Amino acid sequence: MSTANEHPATSSVLHAAQIEEAMSETIVEARRRVGQAAHQVETAAMDAMESARACASEAKDRAQVAIDGTVIRTRGLWRRAVLAVVNWFDTAHQPAVDPAALDRIAWLRILPFIGLHVACIGVFFTGVSWFAFLVAVLLYVIRMFAITGFYHRYFSHKSFKTSRPMQFLFGLIGASSVQRGPLWWAAHHRHHHRHSDQPGDLHSPVQHSFWRSHMGWFLTPRAFPTDAAAIPDLVKFPELRFLDRFDIFVPVALATGLFVLGGLLEEHVPGLGTSGPQLLFWGFFVSTVVLFHATVTINSLAHVWGKRRYNTRDQSRNNFWLALLTFGEGWHNNHHHFPGAARQGFFWWEIDLTWYALKILSFVGLIWDLKPVPDRIRRGQRVRG
Repeated sequence: MSTANEHPATSSVLHAAQIEEAMSETIVEARRRVGQAAHQVETAAMDAMESARACASEAKDRAQVAIDGTVIRTRGLWRRAVLAVVNWFDTAHQPAVDPAALDRIAWLRILPFIGLHVACIGVFFTGVSWFAFLVAVLLYVIRMFAITGFYHRYFSHKSFKTSRPMQFLFGLIGASSVQRGPLWWAAHHRHHHRHSDQPGDLHSPVQHSFWRSHMGWFLTPRAFPTDAAAIPDLVKFPELRFLDRFDIFVPVALATGLFVLGGLLEEHVPGLGTSGPQLLFWGFFVSTVVLFHATVTINSLAHVWGKRRYNTRDQSRNNFWLALLTFGEGWHNNHHHFPGAARQGFFWWEIDLTWYALKILSFVGLIWDLKPVPDRIRRGQRVRG
């Protein structure tokens, strides 16, 4: 009786033990899996943190490189800006330039040239008077003659002789035209004749575009220096070297003088209807800009527009309208046929105002030994057709 009653109890105990054992195994397995999962999470967290540290370090390095690059570029920009300002006033300091940048426009260096053009807008605020317009025309005439007669025919080609004071006087007047100093001008022009319309010609419209030949060429570092080796006959004069080195001071003095004169006339001769700003904008800015662009048409137009009389090795041409505008320089094919002549209008019907003025100066003894055009040269090899 008792054995039969004990069997169900024993069975229950065994069943409970099995359950307990199973639960223990489950708990152990659960703990193992939890530990494994915790380890995986810990490992993943550590990997993520390490990756985050690496990314942060890389970002820091990149930021530092960017900051360093910005600092270097900023320092370079400021250095170039300082050098540009120095070069405005003293052209002797020519910094080393990356060869790849020699033919790029140096925007910082040419800001005064840009400002010269922008300033012409001032005439819309100052108005115009007959006196201011007359001053602008007079300064165009005087300075154009200084460029054509002396910068070109005297300094560049030695087509006549003059005294040292006259040489300096017209070098001074020419410098007021904002076309650099006489040595720079002559050196580049002699270079032009050696390489006319060839790859070495910096302002040939045959080799370059219109705008490049018109003015882009001299806005680049390649054109900034004065090649002293090309002008050994001129560099021996210290006054010309000084004028060439500090060429900006002459036009600044002219502009200042016009402003002061206009103010005095406004106060003491109000009937002229002018003023300091008006005389400055018309007499200096407008006159100078027109003078400049008229002068450089010989670079950009006189090798593509006009007629060829002589069979020169370049594409120079004679152009009546350019000759009027530039006081005789438009007889450009004549000039390239025989550059040493004091006159460029070889025949009587070819108007050459610079030649007429040079003849007048020779009559009064201020210049002499004007080189003529030999008849054999005048009647030299012609272009067929």
